[in-house]
Amino acid sequence: MTAAARVPPGFAPIEATSPFHELVGPLYARAGPDALRVGMVVAQKHLNTHGVVHGGMICTLVDFALGHAARFVTDPPRQLVTTSLSVDFAGNARVGDWIEAEVDLMRPGRQVAFVNCFVYHADARIARGSGTFLVLRRR
Repeated sequence: MTAAARVPPGFAPIEATSPFHELVGPLYARAGPDALRVGMVVAQKHLNTHGVVHGGMICTLVDFALGHAARFVTDPPRQLVTTSLSVDFAGNARVGDWIEAEVDLMRPGRQVAFVNCFVYHADARIARGSGTFLVLRRR
């Protein structure tokens, strides 16, 4: 089964936004009425030496999901800079597993956005994250 075949219905690929995104992706998104979800299929390149998804990859998923959600609440979408990021780990995933971050946009502001999420593998929460983002002014 290919990685794309493991992507749940309703998720669409997110176009790569940087060379780093190309390296760690592909990432997928699904916008619902209550929350944005960003997910990925764990690949060999995402593992640590113990054979589970690397904590740095979970941090990357959290940072991307939080920023992706915060960016699109402004009209037009604005650029953001992560000013703080906190991630706590409570589980893991292995190659072929689907993991996703469910984002809660706590406070979208004109200058600063506060965002939270939980990362799930199946029905289990494997991480929680929160971030603060500086909304850049248009030039």
